Amino acid sequence: MSELIKLIEDESKERRAELPSFAAGDTVNIHVKIKEGNKERIQQFQGTVMQIKNPNSNGETFTVRKISSGIAVERIFPLLSPNIEKIEVLRKGKVRRARLYYLRGRKGKAARIKEKL
Repeated sequence: MSELIKLIEDESKERRAELPSFAAGDTVNIHVKIKEGNKERIQQFQGTVMQIKNPNSNGETFTVRKISSGIAVERIFPLLSPNIEKIEVLRKGKVRRARLYYLRGRKGKAARIKEKL
């Protein structure tokens, strides 16, 4: 039983090493595999990281928020999911907290995040 757990942990360490490091406030572009019937394609989801839950564990997830034609869309991704093809960090955000729930009440220029230089 412990051999199986070690094998899974090793795989997750390798997968985690491939992914870039990012934090709340960063703008990321996630390439996600989408299955439609028997076809498979890659769809991009670009937005701001609102939170990262359970960091450094196998159950680590992150929430990304984007505005699509005036409607806010939030999506939760498991970090080690095989459906995530790759993650690109486009901008590093300068924020002072780990959970950016206050963005839900803001829109337009009020929802901007300063960039780390």
